[in-house]
Amino acid sequence: MIVIGSRGSQLALWQAHWIETRLIALGSECRIEIIRTTGDKITDVPLAKVGTKGLFTKELEEALLARTIDVAVHSLKDMPTELPAGLYLRAVPKREDVHDAMIGRKLADLSEGASVGTGSLRRAAQLRAVRPDLQIADLRGNLDTRLRKLDEGRYEAIVLAAAGLRRLGWADRIAELIPIDIMCPAVGQGALAIETREGDDADARICALLDHPRTRAEVTAERAVLGALGGGCQVPIGAYAYVRDGELSLRAVVITPSGDRVVRGQRTGRASDAQKLGRDLGDELIRGGGREILEAVYG
Repeated sequence: MIVIGSRGSQLALWQAHWIETRLIALGSECRIEIIRTTGDKITDVPLAKVGTKGLFTKELEEALLARTIDVAVHSLKDMPTELPAGLYLRAVPKREDVHDAMIGRKLADLSEGASVGTGSLRRAAQLRAVRPDLQIADLRGNLDTRLRKLDEGRYEAIVLAAAGLRRLGWADRIAELIPIDIMCPAVGQGALAIETREGDDADARICALLDHPRTRAEVTAERAVLGALGGGCQVPIGAYAYVRDGELSLRAVVITPSGDRVVRGQRTGRASDAQKLGRDLGDELIRGGGREILEAVYG
């Protein structure tokens, strides 16, 4: 019996059941254990101000180490680049759409000074870079809660990850997929992470069968950028990689919360060199002014 740990949100449980179905197809018996994380408990403070890495993963990892669960399923963009000793990112299945999405209205159609909801410093900063007139308002809660707040008229539009909307069958709510060159996605956006313990060889071998090599190379490069910059999942850093015919193309951005200063970079190389490409690009962004931006954000 493989015990799968998951957060209790509608999207997190969809993701856990998606993994469960695939493990069952491989001959495993599974059940899901719901674990509440720090990020689930803190709902009245903007995520960027909480200042803690692993907001949505720490308690799941503690349960893994305590052997309460055997597998943790995360949204990969929530995972810090450094994992606790004894835990491994065992598999990254093929990822969904990486784009951020406008819900309510298209970006170009927003009225002057429109209120736009997002809980992400990365999204807010990139919105301000192209539309400094917008009023960016904090938005927290599960996907259904965020959509309800939009429908109640609290915002003219909100920004969400397209992947979550597609997974829950709400793709029809998307007004526009924001182009990557306007809004660079979060590191690992659209991808799931399967985390396991050292020494549980049988479970690890089964979970490893769900790994998607192309996605693994893409997110390895993205996470290497984040690791080089020393950032967590709630800082204004975006990175996007894609692999085609064995070649990996990577772009990344570091941006001030006000959106008035942006440091960008790109790298192309072999997919097998994903880690190095990401690390080198992260170092380039640091030299280009990224360090000063992040130091100002961290205070």
